[in-house]
Amino acid sequence: MKLEYFIAKRLITTKEYKSSISAPIIKIAITAVALGMIMMIVSVSTGIGLQQKIRQKISAFNGHILISSYNDNQSDVSTKPISIHQDFYPSFKNVEGINHVQAVASKAGMIRSETAVEGIIFKGIGKDYQFDNLKEYLVEGRLPNLKSNLNEEIIISQYLTDRLGLKLGDKFITYFMKEDSQGYNLRNFKIVGIYNSGFQEFDSSFVIGDIRHIQRINKWKPNEIGSFEIFVDDFSKIDEKGQEVYDETSSTLDSITIVEKYYYIFEWLKLFDFNIIVILVVMIVVSIINMVVALLILILERTQMIGILKSLGANNWSIRKIFLYNAFYLILKGLFYGNVIAFLFLLIQKYFGIVQLNPESYYVKNVPIDINLWHIFLLNMSTITIIVLVLLIPAYLITKISPSKSIRFD
Repeated sequence: MKLEYFIAKRLITTKEYKSSISAPIIKIAITAVALGMIMMIVSVSTGIGLQQKIRQKISAFNGHILISSYNDNQSDVSTKPISIHQDFYPSFKNVEGINHVQAVASKAGMIRSETAVEGIIFKGIGKDYQFDNLKEYLVEGRLPNLKSNLNEEIIISQYLTDRLGLKLGDKFITYFMKEDSQGYNLRNFKIVGIYNSGFQEFDSSFVIGDIRHIQRINKWKPNEIGSFEIFVDDFSKIDEKGQEVYDETSSTLDSITIVEKYYYIFEWLKLFDFNIIVILVVMIVVSIINMVVALLILILERTQMIGILKSLGANNWSIRKIFLYNAFYLILKGLFYGNVIAFLFLLIQKYFGIVQLNPESYYVKNVPIDINLWHIFLLNMSTITIIVLVLLIPAYLITKISPSKSIRFD
Protein backbone atom coordinates (compact mmCIF):
# COMPACT_ATOMS: atom_id res chain seq x y z
CA MET A 1 0.00 0.00 0.00
CA LYS A 2 2.86 2.38 0.79
CA LEU A 3 4.39 1.70 -2.64
CA GLU A 4 1.15 2.51 -4.49
CA TYR A 5 0.70 5.68 -2.44
CA PHE A 6 4.29 6.76 -3.17
CA ILE A 7 3.85 6.21 -6.91
CA ALA A 8 0.52 8.09 -6.87
CA LYS A 9 2.10 11.00 -5.02
CA ARG A 10 4.95 11.17 -7.50
CA LEU A 11 2.45 10.98 -10.32
CA ILE A 12 0.69 14.20 -9.30
CA THR A 13 3.67 16.25 -8.11
CA THR A 14 6.17 15.87 -10.95
CA LYS A 15 6.86 18.70 -13.38
CA GLU A 16 5.88 16.35 -16.17
CA TYR A 17 2.41 16.02 -14.71
CA LYS A 18 2.00 19.76 -14.20
CA SER A 19 2.83 20.41 -17.86
CA SER A 20 0.98 17.39 -19.26
CA ILE A 21 -2.18 17.35 -21.37
CA SER A 22 -4.21 16.21 -18.35
CA ALA A 23 -3.17 19.16 -16.17
CA PRO A 24 -6.00 21.52 -17.24
CA ILE A 25 -8.51 18.64 -17.04
CA ILE A 26 -7.37 17.90 -13.49
CA LYS A 27 -7.74 21.56 -12.54
CA ILE A 28 -11.27 21.56 -13.94
CA ALA A 29 -12.07 18.42 -11.92
CA ILE A 30 -10.74 19.99 -8.71
CA THR A 31 -12.71 23.17 -9.43
CA ALA A 32 -15.89 21.15 -10.08
CA VAL A 33 -15.53 19.31 -6.77
CA ALA A 34 -14.88 22.60 -4.95
CA LEU A 35 -17.85 24.37 -6.55
CA GLY A 36 -20.06 21.35 -5.89
CA MET A 37 -19.13 21.34 -2.20
CA ILE A 38 -19.70 25.11 -1.97
CA MET A 39 -23.17 24.75 -3.46
CA MET A 40 -24.05 21.79 -1.24
CA ILE A 41 -22.90 23.41 2.02
CA VAL A 42 -24.54 26.74 1.18
CA SER A 43 -27.83 25.14 0.09
CA VAL A 44 -28.07 22.97 3.21
CA SER A 45 -27.06 25.78 5.60
CA THR A 46 -29.39 28.36 4.07
CA GLY A 47 -32.29 25.95 3.50
CA ILE A 48 -32.27 24.62 7.06
CA GLY A 49 -31.56 28.11 8.40
CA LEU A 50 -34.61 29.51 6.61
CA GLN A 51 -36.84 26.71 7.90
CA GLN A 52 -35.66 27.20 11.47
CA LYS A 53 -36.03 30.98 11.33
CA ILE A 54 -39.60 30.85 10.03
CA ARG A 55 -40.57 28.20 12.61
CA GLN A 56 -39.01 30.37 15.30
CA LYS A 57 -41.03 33.41 14.23
CA ILE A 58 -44.32 31.53 14.12
CA SER A 59 -43.72 29.99 17.55
CA ALA A 60 -42.68 33.37 19.03
CA PHE A 61 -46.23 34.66 18.42
CA ASN A 62 -48.16 31.41 18.93
CA GLY A 63 -46.11 28.89 20.89
CA HIS A 64 -45.72 25.37 19.49
CA ILE A 65 -49.04 23.96 20.68
CA LEU A 66 -52.23 25.94 21.41
CA ILE A 67 -54.89 24.89 23.91
CA SER A 68 -58.22 26.70 23.80
CA SER A 69 -61.96 26.15 23.63
CA TYR A 70 -63.30 24.38 20.54
CA ASN A 71 -64.69 27.67 19.22
CA ASP A 72 -61.26 29.31 19.13
CA ASN A 73 -58.96 26.49 17.97
CA GLN A 74 -58.46 27.97 14.48
CA SER A 75 -58.87 31.63 15.34
CA ASP A 76 -56.45 34.34 16.45
CA VAL A 77 -59.21 35.92 18.56
CA SER A 78 -60.44 34.61 21.91
CA THR A 79 -64.22 34.47 22.08
CA LYS A 80 -64.91 31.97 24.85
CA PRO A 81 -62.93 32.12 28.13
CA ILE A 82 -61.42 29.08 29.80
CA SER A 83 -60.26 28.71 33.38
CA ILE A 84 -56.60 29.19 34.15
CA HIS A 85 -56.88 26.50 36.81
CA GLN A 86 -55.80 23.45 34.81
CA ASP A 87 -53.78 20.38 35.75
CA PHE A 88 -51.15 21.27 33.12
CA TYR A 89 -50.66 24.87 34.31
CA PRO A 90 -48.21 26.34 35.17
CA SER A 91 -46.17 23.22 34.27
CA PHE A 92 -47.17 20.32 32.02
CA LYS A 93 -45.89 17.44 34.16
CA ASN A 94 -47.76 14.64 32.38
CA VAL A 95 -45.93 15.14 29.08
CA GLU A 96 -42.15 15.06 28.77
CA GLY A 97 -40.41 17.57 26.52
CA ILE A 98 -42.64 20.55 27.46
CA ASN A 99 -40.50 23.45 28.68
CA HIS A 100 -43.03 26.27 29.15
CA VAL A 101 -46.76 27.00 29.36
CA GLN A 102 -48.16 30.54 29.23
CA ALA A 103 -51.67 31.99 29.40
CA VAL A 104 -52.81 34.53 26.78
CA ALA A 105 -55.94 36.09 25.33
CA SER A 106 -56.63 37.97 22.10
CA LYS A 107 -59.25 40.44 20.97
CA ALA A 108 -59.86 42.22 17.67
CA GLY A 109 -59.79 45.98 17.70
CA MET A 110 -59.19 49.09 15.67
CA ILE A 111 -56.51 51.75 16.15
CA ARG A 112 -57.30 55.28 15.16
CA SER A 113 -54.57 57.89 14.78
CA GLU A 114 -54.59 61.40 13.34
CA THR A 115 -53.67 60.07 9.90
CA ALA A 116 -55.05 56.53 9.55
CA VAL A 117 -57.18 53.69 10.90
CA GLU A 118 -55.93 50.09 11.17
CA GLY A 119 -57.56 46.87 12.33
CA ILE A 120 -55.46 44.97 14.86
CA ILE A 121 -55.44 41.98 17.19
CA PHE A 122 -54.60 42.93 20.76
CA LYS A 123 -52.73 40.02 22.33
CA GLY A 124 -52.95 40.05 26.10
CA ILE A 125 -50.10 38.44 28.01
CA GLY A 126 -49.33 37.95 31.69
CA LYS A 127 -46.42 37.61 34.08
CA ASP A 128 -45.75 34.07 32.85
CA TYR A 129 -45.08 35.22 29.29
CA GLN A 130 -41.70 34.16 27.86
CA PHE A 131 -40.34 37.44 26.53
CA ASP A 132 -37.11 35.85 25.27
CA ASN A 133 -38.97 34.88 22.11
CA LEU A 134 -39.73 38.53 21.31
CA LYS A 135 -36.52 40.29 22.39
CA GLU A 136 -34.80 39.38 19.13
CA TYR A 137 -37.39 41.34 17.14
CA LEU A 138 -37.47 44.45 19.34
CA VAL A 139 -35.92 47.25 17.26
CA GLU A 140 -36.72 50.20 19.51
CA GLY A 141 -37.75 50.82 23.11
CA ARG A 142 -38.41 48.12 25.70
CA LEU A 143 -40.87 45.41 26.66
CA PRO A 144 -44.03 46.32 28.63
CA ASN A 145 -43.98 46.07 32.42
CA LEU A 146 -46.47 43.41 33.50
CA LYS A 147 -45.30 43.02 37.09
CA SER A 148 -46.87 46.25 38.36
CA ASN A 149 -50.46 47.42 38.37
CA LEU A 150 -52.44 47.50 35.13
CA ASN A 151 -50.93 50.12 32.82
CA GLU A 152 -51.16 51.40 29.24
CA GLU A 153 -47.84 50.01 28.00
CA ILE A 154 -47.81 48.00 24.76
CA ILE A 155 -45.41 47.01 22.00
CA ILE A 156 -46.45 47.42 18.37
CA SER A 157 -44.91 46.50 15.05
CA GLN A 158 -42.88 48.88 12.93
CA TYR A 159 -45.25 48.08 10.08
CA LEU A 160 -48.23 49.46 12.03
CA THR A 161 -46.41 52.52 13.37
CA ASP A 162 -45.38 53.47 9.84
CA ARG A 163 -48.93 53.11 8.53
CA LEU A 164 -50.47 54.94 11.49
CA GLY A 165 -47.85 57.68 11.68
CA LEU A 166 -46.92 56.78 15.25
CA LYS A 167 -43.56 56.62 17.05
CA LEU A 168 -42.07 55.44 20.30
CA GLY A 169 -43.69 57.13 23.29
CA ASP A 170 -46.90 58.09 21.44
CA LYS A 171 -50.35 57.37 22.83
CA PHE A 172 -53.30 56.25 20.75
CA ILE A 173 -56.92 55.18 21.13
CA THR A 174 -58.05 51.61 20.39
CA TYR A 175 -61.67 50.64 19.82
CA PHE A 176 -62.88 47.19 20.92
CA MET A 177 -66.31 45.85 20.02
CA LYS A 178 -68.47 45.06 23.04
CA GLU A 179 -69.56 41.49 23.61
CA ASP A 180 -73.16 42.30 22.71
CA SER A 181 -71.93 44.12 19.56
CA GLN A 182 -73.59 47.27 20.84
CA GLY A 183 -71.01 50.03 20.74
CA TYR A 184 -67.29 50.09 21.50
CA ASN A 185 -64.96 50.00 24.46
CA LEU A 186 -62.19 52.59 24.22
CA ARG A 187 -58.72 52.11 25.61
CA ASN A 188 -55.70 54.41 25.56
CA PHE A 189 -52.33 52.77 25.07
CA LYS A 190 -48.75 54.01 25.09
CA ILE A 191 -46.02 52.65 22.80
CA VAL A 192 -43.01 51.58 24.88
CA GLY A 193 -41.53 49.22 22.31
CA ILE A 194 -41.51 48.63 18.56
CA TYR A 195 -40.82 45.21 17.04
CA ASN A 196 -40.17 44.00 13.51
CA SER A 197 -40.40 40.25 12.93
CA GLY A 198 -40.38 40.50 9.14
CA PHE A 199 -43.43 38.23 9.16
CA GLN A 200 -46.08 40.53 7.73
CA GLU A 201 -48.96 38.29 8.72
CA PHE A 202 -48.08 39.04 12.36
CA ASP A 203 -46.59 42.52 11.96
CA SER A 204 -49.75 43.80 10.31
CA SER A 205 -51.95 42.58 13.16
CA PHE A 206 -50.45 41.99 16.58
CA VAL A 207 -50.26 44.59 19.34
CA ILE A 208 -49.03 43.09 22.60
CA GLY A 209 -50.00 44.31 26.06
CA ASP A 210 -51.43 43.30 29.44
CA ILE A 211 -53.98 40.47 29.44
CA ARG A 212 -55.96 42.26 32.16
CA HIS A 213 -57.21 44.75 29.57
CA ILE A 214 -58.99 41.95 27.68
CA GLN A 215 -60.35 40.47 30.90
CA ARG A 216 -61.91 43.81 31.82
CA ILE A 217 -63.22 44.57 28.33
CA ASN A 218 -64.81 41.11 28.02
CA LYS A 219 -65.94 41.19 31.67
CA TRP A 220 -64.06 37.99 32.39
CA LYS A 221 -62.99 36.92 35.84
CA PRO A 222 -59.30 37.30 36.80
CA ASN A 223 -58.88 33.52 36.47
CA GLU A 224 -60.32 33.39 32.94
CA ILE A 225 -58.05 33.52 29.88
CA GLY A 226 -58.37 32.88 26.17
CA SER A 227 -55.86 30.09 25.54
CA PHE A 228 -52.59 28.46 26.56
CA GLU A 229 -49.42 28.50 24.49
CA ILE A 230 -47.09 25.54 24.99
CA PHE A 231 -43.43 25.30 23.98
CA VAL A 232 -41.67 22.00 23.34
CA ASP A 233 -37.96 21.20 23.61
CA ASP A 234 -37.64 19.41 20.27
CA PHE A 235 -39.61 20.82 17.34
CA SER A 236 -39.05 17.67 15.28
CA LYS A 237 -41.34 15.86 17.76
CA ILE A 238 -44.12 18.45 17.62
CA ASP A 239 -46.67 16.07 16.07
CA GLU A 240 -45.99 13.44 18.73
CA LYS A 241 -46.10 15.98 21.56
CA GLY A 242 -49.21 17.58 20.09
CA GLN A 243 -51.04 14.26 20.29
CA GLU A 244 -49.84 13.65 23.85
CA VAL A 245 -51.00 17.13 24.91
CA TYR A 246 -54.39 16.52 23.30
CA ASP A 247 -54.75 13.22 25.18
CA GLU A 248 -53.89 14.87 28.50
CA THR A 249 -56.29 17.81 28.24
CA SER A 250 -59.93 17.69 29.28
CA SER A 251 -62.75 16.96 26.84
CA THR A 252 -63.90 20.58 27.02
CA LEU A 253 -60.64 21.86 25.54
CA ASP A 254 -59.04 21.44 22.16
CA SER A 255 -55.37 21.57 21.16
CA ILE A 256 -53.69 22.25 17.85
CA THR A 257 -50.05 22.50 16.77
CA ILE A 258 -48.74 25.45 14.77
CA VAL A 259 -47.98 22.97 11.97
CA GLU A 260 -51.73 22.31 11.73
CA LYS A 261 -52.78 25.93 12.21
CA TYR A 262 -50.31 27.29 9.63
CA TYR A 263 -50.45 24.26 7.39
CA TYR A 264 -49.86 26.25 4.19
CA ILE A 265 -46.59 27.72 5.50
CA PHE A 266 -45.15 24.41 6.68
CA GLU A 267 -46.09 22.71 3.41
CA TRP A 268 -44.20 25.49 1.64
CA LEU A 269 -41.21 24.88 3.92
CA LYS A 270 -41.18 21.20 2.94
CA LEU A 271 -40.39 22.26 -0.62
CA PHE A 272 -36.99 23.43 0.62
CA ASP A 273 -36.14 19.84 1.57
CA PHE A 274 -36.86 18.74 -2.00
CA ASN A 275 -34.86 21.64 -3.45
CA ILE A 276 -31.88 20.80 -1.22
CA ILE A 277 -31.96 17.15 -2.31
CA VAL A 278 -32.07 18.15 -5.99
CA ILE A 279 -29.07 20.48 -5.54
CA LEU A 280 -27.09 17.78 -3.70
CA VAL A 281 -27.77 15.18 -6.39
CA VAL A 282 -26.91 17.55 -9.25
CA MET A 283 -23.67 18.73 -7.63
CA ILE A 284 -22.50 15.20 -6.84
CA VAL A 285 -23.28 14.05 -10.39
CA VAL A 286 -21.32 16.99 -11.84
CA SER A 287 -18.37 16.20 -9.56
CA ILE A 288 -18.50 12.52 -10.50
CA ILE A 289 -18.54 13.25 -14.24
CA ASN A 290 -15.54 15.56 -13.99
CA MET A 291 -13.57 13.13 -11.82
CA VAL A 292 -14.36 10.20 -14.15
CA VAL A 293 -13.15 12.19 -17.16
CA ALA A 294 -10.00 13.23 -15.29
CA LEU A 295 -9.26 9.64 -14.22
CA LEU A 296 -9.77 8.28 -17.72
CA ILE A 297 -7.41 10.87 -19.17
CA LEU A 298 -4.83 10.05 -16.48
CA ILE A 299 -5.06 6.35 -17.31
CA LEU A 300 -4.73 6.93 -21.06
CA GLU A 301 -1.85 9.33 -20.52
CA ARG A 302 -0.03 6.80 -18.32
CA THR A 303 -0.60 3.75 -20.49
CA GLN A 304 3.14 3.12 -20.87
CA MET A 305 3.66 3.34 -17.13
CA ILE A 306 0.85 0.83 -16.58
CA GLY A 307 2.46 -1.57 -19.06
CA ILE A 308 5.86 -1.25 -17.38
CA LEU A 309 4.37 -1.88 -13.94
CA LYS A 310 2.52 -4.95 -15.23
CA SER A 311 5.69 -6.29 -16.86
CA LEU A 312 7.45 -5.92 -13.51
CA GLY A 313 4.79 -8.11 -11.88
CA ALA A 314 2.29 -5.57 -10.52
CA ASN A 315 -1.29 -6.89 -10.53
CA ASN A 316 -4.31 -4.95 -11.80
CA TRP A 317 -5.63 -4.04 -8.33
CA SER A 318 -2.27 -2.57 -7.26
CA ILE A 319 -2.17 -0.35 -10.35
CA ARG A 320 -5.83 0.64 -9.92
CA LYS A 321 -5.06 1.73 -6.37
CA ILE A 322 -2.35 4.06 -7.68
CA PHE A 323 -4.89 5.94 -9.78
CA LEU A 324 -7.55 5.79 -7.07
CA TYR A 325 -5.09 7.31 -4.59
CA ASN A 326 -4.40 9.98 -7.18
CA ALA A 327 -8.13 10.65 -7.59
CA PHE A 328 -8.62 10.63 -3.81
CA TYR A 329 -5.94 13.30 -3.44
CA LEU A 330 -7.62 15.46 -6.08
CA ILE A 331 -11.01 15.04 -4.38
CA LEU A 332 -9.57 16.09 -1.02
CA LYS A 333 -7.96 19.11 -2.64
CA GLY A 334 -11.27 20.16 -4.17
CA LEU A 335 -13.13 19.58 -0.91
CA PHE A 336 -10.58 21.63 1.03
CA TYR A 337 -11.01 24.67 -1.21
CA GLY A 338 -14.78 24.17 -1.30
CA ASN A 339 -15.11 24.00 2.49
CA VAL A 340 -12.90 27.05 3.07
CA ILE A 341 -14.79 29.21 0.57
CA ALA A 342 -18.20 27.98 1.79
CA PHE A 343 -17.34 28.70 5.44
CA LEU A 344 -16.13 32.19 4.57
CA PHE A 345 -19.37 32.92 2.71
CA LEU A 346 -21.56 31.53 5.51
CA LEU A 347 -19.75 33.52 8.20
CA ILE A 348 -19.94 36.74 6.19
CA GLN A 349 -23.67 36.21 5.58
CA LYS A 350 -24.34 35.22 9.21
CA TYR A 351 -22.73 38.32 10.71
CA PHE A 352 -23.22 40.92 7.98
CA GLY A 353 -26.37 39.78 6.14
CA ILE A 354 -25.14 40.74 2.68
CA VAL A 355 -27.64 38.59 0.74
CA GLN A 356 -31.18 39.82 1.39
CA LEU A 357 -34.66 38.50 0.58
CA ASN A 358 -38.09 39.98 0.09
CA PRO A 359 -39.86 39.61 3.48
CA GLU A 360 -43.27 39.53 1.80
CA SER A 361 -42.29 36.36 -0.06
CA TYR A 362 -39.84 34.63 2.31
CA TYR A 363 -40.87 36.05 5.74
CA VAL A 364 -37.26 37.08 6.45
CA LYS A 365 -35.17 40.06 5.43
CA ASN A 366 -31.72 38.43 5.34
CA VAL A 367 -30.85 34.90 4.28
CA PRO A 368 -30.58 33.01 7.62
CA ILE A 369 -27.64 30.66 8.14
CA ASP A 370 -27.46 27.42 10.13
CA ILE A 371 -23.84 26.22 10.41
CA ASN A 372 -24.16 22.60 11.50
CA LEU A 373 -20.74 20.92 11.58
CA TRP A 374 -22.30 17.47 11.66
CA HIS A 375 -24.23 18.12 8.45
CA ILE A 376 -21.10 19.50 6.77
CA PHE A 377 -19.07 16.48 7.88
CA LEU A 378 -21.69 14.12 6.44
CA LEU A 379 -21.69 16.04 3.14
CA ASN A 380 -17.92 15.71 2.85
CA MET A 381 -17.83 12.02 3.77
CA SER A 382 -20.75 11.20 1.46
CA THR A 383 -19.13 13.05 -1.44
CA ILE A 384 -15.81 11.24 -0.97
CA THR A 385 -17.46 7.83 -0.62
CA ILE A 386 -19.79 8.17 -3.61
CA ILE A 387 -17.16 9.57 -5.99
CA VAL A 388 -14.49 7.00 -5.03
CA LEU A 389 -16.95 4.12 -5.42
CA VAL A 390 -18.03 5.36 -8.85
CA LEU A 391 -14.39 5.78 -9.91
CA LEU A 392 -13.88 2.03 -9.45
CA ILE A 393 -15.74 1.59 -12.74
CA PRO A 394 -13.42 3.63 -15.03
CA ALA A 395 -10.42 2.29 -13.11
CA TYR A 396 -11.42 -1.16 -14.38
CA LEU A 397 -10.05 -0.04 -17.76
CA ILE A 398 -6.57 -0.81 -16.42
CA THR A 399 -7.31 -4.55 -16.55
CA LYS A 400 -7.76 -4.28 -20.34
CA ILE A 401 -4.31 -2.81 -20.95
CA SER A 402 -1.79 -5.31 -22.37
CA PRO A 403 1.87 -4.85 -21.22
CA SER A 404 3.34 -5.72 -24.65
CA LYS A 405 1.13 -3.25 -26.52
CA SER A 406 1.15 -0.49 -23.93
CA ILE A 407 4.94 -0.23 -23.72
CA ARG A 408 4.99 0.59 -27.44
CA PHE A 409 2.05 3.03 -26.97
CA ASP A 410 2.86 6.65 -27.88
